[in-house]
Amino acid sequence: MNINEMSILCLSNEISPLSLIQEYTESLSLNIDSFTQDKEALLASKETNYDLVVVEHESPKIDALEFIRAFRHMYRQTPILVLTDTNDIMTQEKAIKIGAFDIVSKPVSPILFQAKLQNALLLTKAEYVLKDKKVLLQEEIKNATNTYKDSEHELLEVLGKCTLYKEHKDDGHSVKIAYYAKALARLSGLNEKIQDVAFHACQVYDIGKVGIADSILLKEGTLDENEREIMKNHSRIGFDLLKYTQNDYLKAGAVISYSHHEKFDGSGYPIGLKGETIPILGRIVALVDVFEALTSDKAYKKAWSIEDACQFLIQEKGKHFDPTLVDLFIENLDEMKSIKNQAN
Repeated sequence: MNINEMSILCLSNEISPLSLIQEYTESLSLNIDSFTQDKEALLASKETNYDLVVVEHESPKIDALEFIRAFRHMYRQTPILVLTDTNDIMTQEKAIKIGAFDIVSKPVSPILFQAKLQNALLLTKAEYVLKDKKVLLQEEIKNATNTYKDSEHELLEVLGKCTLYKEHKDDGHSVKIAYYAKALARLSGLNEKIQDVAFHACQVYDIGKVGIADSILLKEGTLDENEREIMKNHSRIGFDLLKYTQNDYLKAGAVISYSHHEKFDGSGYPIGLKGETIPILGRIVALVDVFEALTSDKAYKKAWSIEDACQFLIQEKGKHFDPTLVDLFIENLDEMKSIKNQAN
């Protein structure tokens, strides 16, 4: 904002302050509102956002200090110039303490007064410039953050596709898991940040499969006992790959990788966690991973119906799955069906 676009409030019973302001601003198009009572001035300041206030202390019907307190309660930054007697040091100190920008001693020196006016207006202009720059900087930070987030998400997608490439498939499994997990996180009352983390972490929760031999990972038919034990290692491998990162998504991916094969009754792997000692995101993915696997065609089986899959979830309440999560999933089955249909 330019100085000639600013507005000044003058609170005084004397003509000299106003005339000096007018003289100083003669070549500018400043808006000057003059008042002789502090109550009127306060009412006006509620309607107009003034850029500078000039108030005279020793004037009838004007309690300058009380006006400054009230004005400062509304506007913390607007400069206030106080005109007061040269010898009234106590009033000058009080005025500064409660928010005056500067003191103008009477009798008023036109040159000094106008210099202080200029300094106050330049300060206001500088604050406008800083405010504008702050807004621009915030916008730049927001754009940079969004770009960084987009890059993060792309990286997660690429890492997730490593597993799909290894398994020679791209059936949208991880995408559906991500949407199921985000929905169930929301239904569980988790905040939006955790919902977002759950969604993107599901891109990499099975990344440990890259460490499993193709002869086991790609085997058609049932794995033997030794092969099943080797296959279980993918949870630890995924955790080891992701655990040292500082990235929230990858850290969550490490937790999910390690815990999504744990079971609510403690019979899962890799370490037999039980109940709510299993991280909530691990419990969520444990449920939606099984549901998606049951309702999808595999080389070794046909897809189950959604009704049969839901019946299995109910049978496994408190055993394999968190009972509360099963209830939430079943109660919101229409939403889950919609996710599956859209992903397909």
